[in-house]
Amino acid sequence: MVSIPRVVIAAPASGHGKTTVATGLLAAFAARGARVAPFKIGPDYIDPGYHALAAGRPGRNLDAVLVGEERVAPLFAHGAADADLAIVEGVMGLYDGRVGEGDFGSTAHVAGLLGAPVILVVDATAQGRSVAAVVHGFRSFSTGVHIGGVILNRVGSDRHESLLREACEEVGAPVLGVLRRHDAVAAPSRHLGLIPAVERHAEAAASVQALAALIASSVDLDEVHALASSAGPLPVPAWSPFDAVSSAAFEVPGGRVVESRPVVAVAGGAAFSFGYAETTELLAAAGAEVVTLDPLRDEKLPEGTRGLVIGGGFPEVYASQLSANASLRADVARLAASGSPVVAECAGLLWLSRSLDGAPMCDVLDVEAAMTPSLTLGYRDAVALADSVLAPAGTRVSGHEFHRTMVSPRSGLLLAPRAEAAWAWRGAEPEGFVAGNVHASYLHLHWAGQPGIASRLVASAATVE
Repeated sequence: MVSIPRVVIAAPASGHGKTTVATGLLAAFAARGARVAPFKIGPDYIDPGYHALAAGRPGRNLDAVLVGEERVAPLFAHGAADADLAIVEGVMGLYDGRVGEGDFGSTAHVAGLLGAPVILVVDATAQGRSVAAVVHGFRSFSTGVHIGGVILNRVGSDRHESLLREACEEVGAPVLGVLRRHDAVAAPSRHLGLIPAVERHAEAAASVQALAALIASSVDLDEVHALASSAGPLPVPAWSPFDAVSSAAFEVPGGRVVESRPVVAVAGGAAFSFGYAETTELLAAAGAEVVTLDPLRDEKLPEGTRGLVIGGGFPEVYASQLSANASLRADVARLAASGSPVVAECAGLLWLSRSLDGAPMCDVLDVEAAMTPSLTLGYRDAVALADSVLAPAGTRVSGHEFHRTMVSPRSGLLLAPRAEAAWAWRGAEPEGFVAGNVHASYLHLHWAGQPGIASRLVASAATVE
């Protein structure tokens, strides 16, 4: 049973100011001395970085598509342990779920799974009394969602604010805060959205503090807390990485038992900032000694490394620096050649390639990578085409793609017999590479949805001489 005050920050659509409000609320409550737990609905990696900076604890994702709806509330309980308050930022519009599946995976869906009230952030630019119709429509669209208040964003003047407040009163929607147009706190962005906080820590910290001051002066924090406290007890046990790996569905190859604690390096830093907090927790629970590797700074792998996990990020932005770190590139190539498990997602795939936009990379895979003008984005229901350190052939997973790059060839089919394709999904050619104990693809997975990955990887690493 979990009894933690919680509230979901939603909006009619993207761009209304959810991240501004959620991050500002986290920072404002933290400044009051509250222990706040931050969450983001959906597969986004960047917003949780700002949440973590504001809250002083890891930002976590709640994604019903990637982990299954039955795990959403337990993962929330795990991430909110010892917190006084949880702030959950939504994704896209309140009712926008996975394409073709109604509201599954939407902010509304997850709010229902958490039994959490919702605050609707509305961009009031060029709106008057019509804002009441917007709020009324969202409140009445689903009886399973409780919108307990509204925060009006980009309000132009005192007169504009008065008009909007009167309109919300007509439909009985409490206005919990008003942000003016000139109060906007800028956050730099580029080809995949906001620049991650880890890449601009000092500037990001200043932005978060500015947001804390803005929200504290513009939003009734006591009313927000009262609304969050109206959430009833959540009758679920907290998710446990130890329980997850002990009951993992994947069979560990050869039935091996981990008797040592192999060192597994996990890439991080500015170039590889995309990752879920549960990944390292599962690796540690499976028996690994987890060590962080920053490929922009570290010239060699951590001492005793027997496995390597490389998540997503922006290697295309740091291609020249990654290329210049020739000693680490050679170290990674040697690790892969030794038979140690190497798992790479998206940015990791690019780093393992022969080159990225002409800059030499690790040359683990005989592929070329390059930036493209088009964005590849969306959930994928995939099936594993080959036995690998990640999963047995035939394993079905739900993952997510998010990139503006391409690799040639697209999969290991064209590198046979040196490699095999990793994944297949409807409407696309096979994708990714399995070569020995290397698994690299564009598909992002949330390992809490497939905890057997951690068990297999650590068991494989433990056998490396």
